[in-house]
Amino acid sequence: MPTNRRVTIALIAEEAGVSAPTVSKVINGRPEVAAETRRRVEHLLHKHGYRRRTGNDDGPVGLVDLVFAEVESPWAMELIRGTEAAAHEFGASVVISVLHSHAGPGRDWVERIAARRTDGAILVGSRINARRHGELAARSIPFVVVDPEGEPPPGVASVGATNWNGGLAATRHLIELGHRRIGMIGGPPDMLCSRARVDGYRAALETAGIAVDPALIGYGDFLVDSGRDRGHTLLSLADPPTAIFAGSDMQAFGVFEAARRRGLRVPDDLSVVGFDDLPLARSAWPPLTTVRQPLQEMAALAARMVLDPDRSGGREPRRVELATDLVVRESTAPPSR
Repeated sequence: MPTNRRVTIALIAEEAGVSAPTVSKVINGRPEVAAETRRRVEHLLHKHGYRRRTGNDDGPVGLVDLVFAEVESPWAMELIRGTEAAAHEFGASVVISVLHSHAGPGRDWVERIAARRTDGAILVGSRINARRHGELAARSIPFVVVDPEGEPPPGVASVGATNWNGGLAATRHLIELGHRRIGMIGGPPDMLCSRARVDGYRAALETAGIAVDPALIGYGDFLVDSGRDRGHTLLSLADPPTAIFAGSDMQAFGVFEAARRRGLRVPDDLSVVGFDDLPLARSAWPPLTTVRQPLQEMAALAARMVLDPDRSGGREPRRVELATDLVVRESTAPPSR
């Protein structure tokens, strides 16, 4: 296709060897297209950077999709609040979907949002492969991944937090209080944010000259039950930790429960640090020392990136990490032994 010609549906149809209505059906998520034809058209749309025409009949529709892999934790509500606040700036509404899978949105989901002409999508905690990226790009659906599960493919915009720095700060805080036996409960070991937090924990220990004991590191799913179960495991060791850094606030609340069931007091007998700084962290007893992850700000930035890419740094995909901060409350103290 000559590079000096405007990319149109007719030109895509000509190169694909199909009719213009067929290309239009692919763009708009219509189902009545053979799988091989659909893949060929999507490839050409992505290859040539096809963009829908803009004009009075093709402007923003006032919808942004917020897509979760799971919504089993209060952190999801913080992301919803941030997305809704930013969408309100543009007069847009938020459509929430739950995939019940970290594999990323499937073709059916892509076709549904293409059919209703969303202005953009925010994918939370998903794994986006090159093929799914191509399907979204072929339909000119701008999207941003928030807290991606794995390393996003080239050309995929993402918003995350400085998880490694947060893990480092949390562990350093405990070391500075005098703790040397520090347990770590991470999230799923294949998740990018979880690995970064554990790596920050390791770095803090190594910098302080403290050997990393594999027996003190466990993994869970960022929820209360895994914090309780891994907490029990750590506290059952012959030489148990005097402090535990949990990879999420929900896991930290599980550690509170494990300590309580063993007759231990926080922070007198066990110091606990979480990660997220959910509203519950302030009202817990004792109030939880935690690493603040700016969840609302992350979601709001992602929404602005899809709704107004020109104001948000241009149309070139970018990767942003917002700063984390240690918030010291009453769940940490010097070790009693």
